Amino acid sequence: MNEQPDDLSDLDVAAFWRDGYLVARHLVSPERIDTMRGVVTDHLAQNLAPIEYEVDVKYPGAPTDPEAEGGNTPRRLLHAYARHSVLREWATDEAIASRLARLFDTRDVTLSQCHHNCVMTKHPGFSSATLWHQDNRYWNFDEQNLISVWLALGDENRSNGCLRVIPGSHKLSLEPGRFDAALFLRTDVAENKALLARAVPVELSAGDVLFFHSKLFHAAGRNLTGEVKLSIVNTYHVGTNHPIEGTRSARFPGVPLY
Repeated sequence: MNEQPDDLSDLDVAAFWRDGYLVARHLVSPERIDTMRGVVTDHLAQNLAPIEYEVDVKYPGAPTDPEAEGGNTPRRLLHAYARHSVLREWATDEAIASRLARLFDTRDVTLSQCHHNCVMTKHPGFSSATLWHQDNRYWNFDEQNLISVWLALGDENRSNGCLRVIPGSHKLSLEPGRFDAALFLRTDVAENKALLARAVPVELSAGDVLFFHSKLFHAAGRNLTGEVKLSIVNTYHVGTNHPIEGTRSARFPGVPLY
């Protein structure tokens, strides 16, 4: 499967903790990508629940009414780990486990079934933009130190709404006034404008994998092309970093990778 060594170099690990993200190019073979795309496309065609729709999130550009044109546009296929053996095998694959073990500096790594654990979709015409945010704004763990793994099932670029990130932003601690009520970065604040000027796009090819920290600020535009963009996203944490009981982070059991 791999076109890269199974391990990360010390320079790779240092780059991740400096920038808050790291891209592993050509990590998954075209044949395996085709298999995963087939499963995902089939689930979309069947409208196989559970699904989050664009109308549910009400992000910029999303339909506002389920009965309106585009009101049934999927945004995420939820519970990817439980959906199909192909997605389950990817979530616990050694290529992921070994790299996470290097980044966390321990083999005690756990897959969260409560956060991400989904197939992200961006459909032409009715996909929404995602504003600047940190993933852990609604996550509840002992420590805010989680890593998400984003697998591109097709090419991702600025035209179809690839992720944009602010390198090093996972190390920042910002005042509450720099966020809106939904904990997105406010674009009308001068300090935020300077921060956003540092943003870079993360363009991916099919089979590339993005590792990014849960505190990294990121955003994504709309899909302006004629093709659906598909990505599998899973989130991981050290086994001793426990979800807080009674929160959505503890709704489903974690899955140890080793």
